[in-house]
Amino acid sequence: MQGALETALSSVAAHPVATICAGRTDAGVHAFGQVVHFDSPAARAPQAWMLGSNARLPLDISIRWVQPVTGDFSARFSALSRRYRYVIHNSRARSALLAGRVNWLNYPLDAGAMDRAAQALLGENDFSAFRAAECQSTTPMRNLQAIRVQRRGEFVFVDVRANAFLHHMVRNIVGSLLEVGIGRRTEAWIGELLAGRDRTRAGMTAAAAGLYFVGPDYPAGFDLPAPSEPWFPG
Repeated sequence: MQGALETALSSVAAHPVATICAGRTDAGVHAFGQVVHFDSPAARAPQAWMLGSNARLPLDISIRWVQPVTGDFSARFSALSRRYRYVIHNSRARSALLAGRVNWLNYPLDAGAMDRAAQALLGENDFSAFRAAECQSTTPMRNLQAIRVQRRGEFVFVDVRANAFLHHMVRNIVGSLLEVGIGRRTEAWIGELLAGRDRTRAGMTAAAAGLYFVGPDYPAGFDLPAPSEPWFPG
């Protein structure tokens, strides 16, 4: 995504443009509201940046708004928190239309048990048990501010907000919560994993297809549009 965006912006600017993103996503992961910033001396109206770039982007990427910001703004470092949603299609039969957009699981999940278990993760903690081996962060400490597991018809989704995330952190948390959801592990197990800080004891890494980056939250002083609320599943 970043390469395609930089190519489109560079075409509109008539010079090479480098972007800084609010958060990275793995291959196969989706985004409701990524935020990026870039520097350019080119004089273009916000609408010209948006329409011109969208005309040059592939159909699965779209710029929704553009506005100038002060020099002290950083899409990455100015963010107060970031939000993700993980979507599970919990149905006996897979959906052809949702291929690549959800994690399909055909065994029943207890969303209530998953939600109760997940609350053990709240607060500032060492998330080594949910950290990918290739994670390059200098610290496993993160402040998980909110987590909720809900069922909506055939869909179970996990909403997570934190100051920042480790590599594969959300997918690893979901993989462990699924163990609780199918009844293989107790609700207390999630808290035990957190305390143990051992990735090898935790659940598998959940599929990338179910993960959506909802977007970052910024201080009100930057006067940016509020992140869109995730619409899927409706």
